[in-house]
Amino acid sequence: MQYNKINNLLGWLCFVIASITYILTLEPSVSFWDCGEFISCAYRLQVAHQPGYPLFAMLGKAFSLLSFGNNAKVPYFTNMGSAIASGATIMFLFWTITALAKKLLSGKQDEKVEQSRIYLIMGAGLVGALAFTYTDTFWFSAVETIVFALSSLCTAIVFWAILKWDAHADEPGADRWIVFIAYVIGLSIGIHLLNLLTIPAIAFVYYFRRAKNINIGTAIGAFLIGVVILVFVQYGIRGYTVQIAAYFDLFFVNTLGLGFGSGALVWFLIIIAILVGGIYYSIKTKKTLLNLAFVCVAFVYLGYSSFAYIPIRATAGTNLDNSHPDNAFTLYGYLNRIQYGESPLLFGQYFDAKVIDQTEGNTIYRKGETKYENAGKKTNYVYDHTTFLPRMYSGDGQDPQFYRQWLQMSDGAAPTFADNIKWMFSWQVYQMYVRYFLWNFVGRYSDADGQQSMTAIDGNWTSGIFDGGKHLPKSVVNNVTYTPLYALPFLIGLIGAIYHFQRKKRDALVVLLLFFFTGLAIVVYVNQPSIQPRERDYSYVGSFYAFAIWIGLGVIALAELIRLKLSPKGAAILATAIGILIAPVLLAKQEWGDHDRSTKMTPHDMAYNYLISCPPNAILFTYGDNDTYSLWYDQEVENIRPDVRIVNLSLFTGDWYIRQMQKPMNQSAALPITMPYDKYKEGVRDVIYFDDKKLPGYTEVKEVFDFITSDDKATQVQYQSGDYGNYLPTKSFKLTVNADDVMANHVITPEQKDRLATEIDWKYTSNYITKENLAMLDILSHNNWKRPICFTTTIGQENLIGLQPYLYKEGFTYRLLPFKPDTSITSRGDQLGKINSLVMYNNVMNKFQFGKFKTAKYLDHESTTMFYPVMVTTFLDLTAGLMKDGHPDLALKALHKYDQELPDIYTGLDVADRKIILAQTAYTLHDVVLGNKFVTGVDNYLVDQLDYNYYLLQNNSGDLSVRDVQYGVSFLNGLASLTEENHQAALSAKIKAQLKDYESKFSAVLQRQQQ
Repeated sequence: MQYNKINNLLGWLCFVIASITYILTLEPSVSFWDCGEFISCAYRLQVAHQPGYPLFAMLGKAFSLLSFGNNAKVPYFTNMGSAIASGATIMFLFWTITALAKKLLSGKQDEKVEQSRIYLIMGAGLVGALAFTYTDTFWFSAVETIVFALSSLCTAIVFWAILKWDAHADEPGADRWIVFIAYVIGLSIGIHLLNLLTIPAIAFVYYFRRAKNINIGTAIGAFLIGVVILVFVQYGIRGYTVQIAAYFDLFFVNTLGLGFGSGALVWFLIIIAILVGGIYYSIKTKKTLLNLAFVCVAFVYLGYSSFAYIPIRATAGTNLDNSHPDNAFTLYGYLNRIQYGESPLLFGQYFDAKVIDQTEGNTIYRKGETKYENAGKKTNYVYDHTTFLPRMYSGDGQDPQFYRQWLQMSDGAAPTFADNIKWMFSWQVYQMYVRYFLWNFVGRYSDADGQQSMTAIDGNWTSGIFDGGKHLPKSVVNNVTYTPLYALPFLIGLIGAIYHFQRKKRDALVVLLLFFFTGLAIVVYVNQPSIQPRERDYSYVGSFYAFAIWIGLGVIALAELIRLKLSPKGAAILATAIGILIAPVLLAKQEWGDHDRSTKMTPHDMAYNYLISCPPNAILFTYGDNDTYSLWYDQEVENIRPDVRIVNLSLFTGDWYIRQMQKPMNQSAALPITMPYDKYKEGVRDVIYFDDKKLPGYTEVKEVFDFITSDDKATQVQYQSGDYGNYLPTKSFKLTVNADDVMANHVITPEQKDRLATEIDWKYTSNYITKENLAMLDILSHNNWKRPICFTTTIGQENLIGLQPYLYKEGFTYRLLPFKPDTSITSRGDQLGKINSLVMYNNVMNKFQFGKFKTAKYLDHESTTMFYPVMVTTFLDLTAGLMKDGHPDLALKALHKYDQELPDIYTGLDVADRKIILAQTAYTLHDVVLGNKFVTGVDNYLVDQLDYNYYLLQNNSGDLSVRDVQYGVSFLNGLASLTEENHQAALSAKIKAQLKDYESKFSAVLQRQQQ
């Protein structure tokens, strides 16, 4: 059979194998993080978060149509879109490896290949492509609706295409491959920017094929040209095109009096004229290279034109309309992620730097009624402690503390450049890149977050070779997320890389450039400040893709060794067999368990529980991604509880979002926000500072709101600049309760009327008011109890603005209720355990869905560490509240519901602590069997953890957790007392024996606690 036919057939075979793998392990519904937003925006063609993913949304819409009206199936098919794109990526990876292998073995692409080499080339392609199929990071993105699957496909296509060009570069019309690459790069901008990082590697392929004089000097020049092209596409085409359009629009609108968009249209026509003129001139003068450059730029723009979707859909006023980028200025900020702030790259401050001066930057423009308005100026700060290549620059939140902790710096020590570089290599490079790389090719202990320690097992890499002597906890080794790979994929890839450099340095250098720019270059450019909300391995999947090429070429290196004993054909077959066993087969066996999401429904059902916990027409305040995006999906796609208005407080800081909340959405009426746009638009009341005027008692919240939104200069303070601004005169707020309004709106039941307060008083908890707090005060002032006000139970306490005494759980939400405060509760945190018992019982027992928690083959990190503890706490509070309100029979039913629906998972000592209380509750309700079951589960977990910590103690490991030991022994002591008090003699005796043993083993650690 001809080489090309075999190559094509096996490439498609790789596609089929990979696609079937991903389809079999697809998440059947929405996933955590951005997926809920992406599915919602694809299904209804809405505007997602910055910097926009228009092509991804349009392709997602096409796949969503396969649901044929069954909206619950929409995510399955959008997830399938990722699966098929990922399968296609594997196919192009196969063809990329065979192209490089053919050059490695045959010298020239068009040279006839003998049969033994065909076996070897195809074996290399199969091993490398199928190995990458089953790698941890790539597989994770392949089974959910996320941009990284399609972005990887773009990377695979352009790298394959440049090799196709290389193979046919001497033929007429070969440069059409370069134009094709330019078009795919342009399209990829509408998916994700990672594909741009292939440009330097592509430039080197062109350089090696076309350069007449190849040496170090010209190679450096080629490298710099590749970087310049990358910068030109990223900043010139993608960025400055829109920025210049904005200033054209400013002139045409504000000076010439024309309509919005007129100047931008003229600028785009100018670009078209320049490109057409340049192409015409290059043809006429027969300047081939200039013609190629102009045509490529034109095709990048053609692909980039998918971004016209963003202002078109923003103007349409979709429900999800992030930043509302309906004009060039807002679109420029949207594309450049201005909302997320900027990280210094080459020069900047240290984290302990103080501002010593500030200067005015560029004017900020906002769209007005008929003209662009001045919204103020950017502020540029001058710092007293700066450096070249700042890595430890963030002074936000806990970042400075983490820097000091990581580098073991004393509290008063000023960071040095040496500290800066040490941080970069130890945390940014090793912890946040190398660790991820090793996950994929060496092995992994667990899917726990491991950002904060280089040595602890949580989230760390492991080969598994030496794990047998480490006495690892059963919670690790018996978990599907424990995936030791014995470093075999890494070793064959390393062999392949060395062999490639020995035999074909130029091609190896190209792969190395791809590996570097899609890996370490991202680390340097992104400059992550500190701990991230989640692990970021998905950002570097292009780098892992490049390494998979070397895994494939490692088969050729193995065959070279085997040829000393066998024929070339036999060596090729045996090397391929070995490669398949130690890479794709091993990876598939180890990784399948923790990537099979086919039975998991946690994100969908958690979002459902949030919504179903809300009374009709509720206003539900959320904050983070995982308690917002899945809710958006449930509501926007499946139309679950469209009467609830979801308000994300992190977005509520934007004037565009407040304005959206003043309009109806789905079946939800506009929020009771009375402020006209002029009172909160960008640059107006961005922050209102507290200035204590010593007002007596509590002030009506409406009076406070009217005062801080007044334009009367008598209610404002004058700053040194001469500007006036509002201030907050008191933090003691009250809301007078009209009993008739409360009863008429069914806020409480008639039986609860005796608990009704005449007013609710609270202390505002911040020293300033930002726009989201301002809008919340507007709602509180004017709602008059017409719409229920709820908060997700996972929201941060700082977002509750001091309302904790009046918040009662009704499921997965706190509801604001005007009950008299419970004076027996003094801690603000303890206030959040209060429940509206019968309402919560009905929601949890009769309405909740439990995400197949107990039967799912695999539960991801968010399911186990974020929502499982929430579930446990929900039942804990429910049973306690029911018993307090005199419903022990219902409390026992709730305990049995918990046991029926939830598995016995332990994500830390906090969960064990809660389960001890559940056991105590079961004993109190006279269910000894259930109480013993809970106690046994906790005891097994504690023993497992203490045994591991004893191993660490014996080996003088710095990873010994003194806290875990102390609390573990304390909990065992509590279990012994609990079982003894409830006459469980055998169980109590067993635990007492364990307690005595561990008190002896950890005597030194426990004495430290007592001292």
